[in-house]
Amino acid sequence: MSSFLSRLLVILFVLFTPISAFAVNPDEVLADPTLEARARALSAELRCMVCQNQSIDDSNADLAKDLRLLVRERITDGDSDDQVLNYIVSRYGEFVLLKPRVGMKTVLLWGAPVLLVLAGGLSLLVFARGRSGKPTGSKLTADEQARLNELLEK
Repeated sequence: MSSFLSRLLVILFVLFTPISAFAVNPDEVLADPTLEARARALSAELRCMVCQNQSIDDSNADLAKDLRLLVRERITDGDSDDQVLNYIVSRYGEFVLLKPRVGMKTVLLWGAPVLLVLAGGLSLLVFARGRSGKPTGSKLTADEQARLNELLEK
């Protein structure tokens, strides 16, 4: 019984263990391991335009395959990593980068919410301070003042 249970556990373990499936096909792999390592590193930095949450290295989409081949073609042509990335960004835009470059647009994108929260807090503070020194009601009439004095004297 013990051997049956251990075999069952092994089978379940194998079935439910996540197996990483890389989308790079064997026909795409470069012969030079150094160039292939560069291509894999660059592919991990590029977003699949179809999947949008995967790198082209992990995606099975046709466009991702085309981009992987383009990266390998540019590398074998002698381009540096920056040249390859710049070429692909010039064709597909900054969105193709999984980690966007720091520039004026990204600073505005990430800084605008912080600036808006600070501006809102400052305006609330100014509004609250402006109202704090002002009386909230109207002055008492003579009859009301007399009635108040009468109540206070009791």
